[in-house]
Amino acid sequence: MQIRISISRQRLELWRNAVCVSSFSVSTALNGPGEAKNSGCTPCGEHLVRAKIGAGMPLCTVFIARRATGEIYSSDLACQYPGRDWILSRILWLSGCEIGRNRLGSVDTMQRYIYIHGTPDAEPMGQPLSHGCIRMRNTDVADLFERVDVGTRVIIEE
Repeated sequence: MQIRISISRQRLELWRNAVCVSSFSVSTALNGPGEAKNSGCTPCGEHLVRAKIGAGMPLCTVFIARRATGEIYSSDLACQYPGRDWILSRILWLSGCEIGRNRLGSVDTMQRYIYIHGTPDAEPMGQPLSHGCIRMRNTDVADLFERVDVGTRVIIEE
């Protein structure tokens, strides 16, 4: 298995043996591609899934700092916390594989907490709006989560 993410097309594809088996609309960074710490950009290059967080949790489970808060996202909860960057349902935490590009130092994807994660269903897909992560519909990220393992290769291209 391999995940390929196109920033320009706002698509995530799951590949098996040189065949695309699934394709999902995503939302990458509003600030575009880039690897620098605190840039709010989506890092490019070769990555891998370092950790999977949220197995067995209900859809729309709210996570803060990779921990379930005990909340389930709702419009009422959104009104209570209007500025929150919602991380929902599942987290695939990415780690860069290219030293100096997306690994170590001021460009380290994992230290930047770059994830593939769920987002409120009211958030648009197919346009860059995130703070650097790759946002997906909750049902889509749950599906992807079940189909990939820790160590799965992730290629992010402009």
